[in-house]
Amino acid sequence: MRAANAPVLTTCPYCGVGCGVRVDSVKTPVRGDEQHPANAGRLCVKGSALGETLGLDGRLLYPLRRDRAAPDALQRIDWNAALDEVAARFARTIAEHGPDSVAFYVSGQLLTEDYYVANKLMKGFIGSANIDTNSRLCMSSAVAGHKRAFGEDIVPGCYEDFELADLVVLVGSNTAWCHPVLYQRIVAEKERRPQMRIVVVDPRHTPTCDLADLHLPLAPGSDVALFNGLLAWLARHDAGDRDYVEAHTQGVDAALACAQATAGDLDALAARCELTRDKLETFYRWFAETEKTVTLFSQGVNQSRQGTDKVNAIINCHLYTGRVGKPGSGPFSMTGQPNAMGGREVGGLSNTLAAHLEFSDAQQRDCVSRFWNAPRLASTPGLKAVDLFDAMHAGHIKAVWIIATNPVVSLPDADRVREALRRCDFVVVSDVVASTDTSRHADLLLPAQAWGEKDGTVTNSERCISRQRAFRAAPGEAQPDWWVLAEVGKRLGHAGAFTYASAHEIFDEHARLSAFENDGERLFDLRGLVGLGAAAYDALAPIRWPVLQPGQGSDRLLGDGRFPMPDGRAAFVATEPQRPAHPVSAAFPLILNTGRVRDQWHTMTRTGTAPTLGAHLPEPFVDVHPGDALTQGVRDGALARVSTEWGSLVARVRCRTELRRGQIFVPIHWNDQFASDARVGALVNPVVDPISGEPEFKHTPARIEDFGFDWCGVLFTRGDIERTQLAWWARVQLAGVQRYEFAGRGAVADRGAWARAVLGIDDATPDWIEYRDEANGVYHAAAFREGRLHACLYIAPSSALPSRQWLAERFERARITGRDRLSLLAGAPVGAAADDGPLVCSCFRVGRNAIVRAIRERALKSPKEVTACLKAGGNCGSCVPEIRGLLADCALAEESS
Repeated sequence: MRAANAPVLTTCPYCGVGCGVRVDSVKTPVRGDEQHPANAGRLCVKGSALGETLGLDGRLLYPLRRDRAAPDALQRIDWNAALDEVAARFARTIAEHGPDSVAFYVSGQLLTEDYYVANKLMKGFIGSANIDTNSRLCMSSAVAGHKRAFGEDIVPGCYEDFELADLVVLVGSNTAWCHPVLYQRIVAEKERRPQMRIVVVDPRHTPTCDLADLHLPLAPGSDVALFNGLLAWLARHDAGDRDYVEAHTQGVDAALACAQATAGDLDALAARCELTRDKLETFYRWFAETEKTVTLFSQGVNQSRQGTDKVNAIINCHLYTGRVGKPGSGPFSMTGQPNAMGGREVGGLSNTLAAHLEFSDAQQRDCVSRFWNAPRLASTPGLKAVDLFDAMHAGHIKAVWIIATNPVVSLPDADRVREALRRCDFVVVSDVVASTDTSRHADLLLPAQAWGEKDGTVTNSERCISRQRAFRAAPGEAQPDWWVLAEVGKRLGHAGAFTYASAHEIFDEHARLSAFENDGERLFDLRGLVGLGAAAYDALAPIRWPVLQPGQGSDRLLGDGRFPMPDGRAAFVATEPQRPAHPVSAAFPLILNTGRVRDQWHTMTRTGTAPTLGAHLPEPFVDVHPGDALTQGVRDGALARVSTEWGSLVARVRCRTELRRGQIFVPIHWNDQFASDARVGALVNPVVDPISGEPEFKHTPARIEDFGFDWCGVLFTRGDIERTQLAWWARVQLAGVQRYEFAGRGAVADRGAWARAVLGIDDATPDWIEYRDEANGVYHAAAFREGRLHACLYIAPSSALPSRQWLAERFERARITGRDRLSLLAGAPVGAAADDGPLVCSCFRVGRNAIVRAIRERALKSPKEVTACLKAGGNCGSCVPEIRGLLADCALAEESS
């Protein structure tokens, strides 16, 4: 057992890199665990700011019941009443409409133990497979591709392979922002070995391209054609491994014939991919001549109606060259969530069973049924995510339990998802946060434990199982998800199957099932972890599965050429390129692409509370090529409405040459808690991959048009505001203060009275200052309490609004001086005070203007010199591409002067 004051080693709850975290005290910032194999002490800015997310503001602390007739009046109830109600409503629904009338929708944010109990309850004892996960939205195409090619959902390599490789191909992955620590490992190796080559395949020129020797900005959706072309090129140039293909694979002739027929002509292929022939040949030549090649692929590949085929087109090229599971070689699926892999292990997807067992195999179904002693085990796959909510909308799903996810924001055609929840007879939401876009529609809200409070395991993208350990007591009546699920299982009449007293008991059962009647036909096997007592489980060090002997994990798999297929051979899969399901048109002439930004995560329920993370990109935006902005009538910095056949949103326009013409990009994170109208999921078309069920988040026809308003402004406040008089707003949480960007329409008779009403400032408040310039539409106001700045508001043409960073710094002052009051009234520093500008480096709070000044005044020439001068870029490194861009801009300005 740990000593009372010993540091707690746990795991970051963000992306699939699975970084180890060290917490020395609840009151001190977290830092990276130097001994964890995933990160060796590194943390990205989100991980470094985890300590800022531990506050209780907005936490769901007690079970709550909602009366739909009075949805804002939530009633606190005790746990017994809540659990009885869940069990009774689900039991009644099942009795009246059958087990397929109920569903669970869960999350890659769950720990493996939570996931296991949820799947056991639904599939084993309720008797339906209607349990799916938000991991369906990010990596289910990879799962399907692995199973088609390898026979099992296997990621063959480990992170070390990126450092051993001579060629790293990053496909559909903005690794610099989405998996920063892994990206920094690649950066460090590239600096050590400059001859190492990096290829980035992405329609956008993302920050990841900062590292690239070659960027292929291919046309959206042309990935299958690109890799079919590579396969055909390898065959034409005799660059395959014939002995490997003959000894260890099957289906090569059909795959080659398809590749040659669809992508064998390089000129036609270049035209289809909208690349130059020279770039194609360079990539193909590098791949052919480089034995140690790793291809990392992520959401840009998976999130497509042809995502599974894209995965297999990549794997085909690695099979053809014999580069699977060898040091420095292999295809590598990078998952998005901290426990997407753990969910796959326990059957978190509706079409799989636990322990990599399958519905399609009667013997495997029988295996799970006997192990669980579950005679009602579901016999067929359940509904995948999009289909599940469609069935709810149609009235077929009558009760749903949503755990640790926010589908009203994250699913495609999200307005239809919201309506599906309104139509559903009974909605249960288990969450950490009291108010989300989804929880607003819950009949029953159940308080879950958060990161830092719950105990269990997660599995990262390299199959590494790590402990997530609690380091503080759960607040209120928050409970582990596994406990809540088990208690409902008992109330449904299955007490003998859900007698768990701790997470380690669940993990032991999970490990035993992986080994049950497994004579090596399934590679997922944790027999070496069976029988861990509480102390051994608590002390469990990170280890990659399979674990066949105690303490002995596995770095790589499939390197011996033996695959978990009936004939032991890997399968080539013929992949034929397809055109988009929804092409652009005169009404919707642009292609909407969605994705992440550097400092936010999913729907911002955690990162939105961290002041460090709010300032980098503080409002929803839409990136547009300048040429498209001109033809569509929108301006850089203005607001625009983005519309598709399914919905619309409003966001700030950013003109970016990094995009191809005809594309726009909108982040996935903003929701109704942080912006008035910015849920991009509402715009995304609901078409899915027919094999994996993964939605097409990267290709929705769209249009963009100016969002007209009469006035705009910015406000900061320590309190809440009245938003109803604003046509548009976006909010970000900073240190002790909220910042709002806003716009309005119509005339305001008394701007002072309006400002006080919006800010919630009582007319009797004595310390209120304001400035009016009615002729130019300018209004400034500030309120003070006990000598501190409480709120400030500015309305003006957007170019005349004050520096946000400068305003935020005023709120950090213990007392406001007379000079400060004058500055606030003027909306600018009085005297020579420097404005550091918009934040670039979140880790060390370094602004753009400060970096530019340092570059110019000290003649800095490299990111390392900037880091040495200002620290910027010296922690997670995610801002280094932006720093490099500022260096280039300054150099160009100097040459032009």
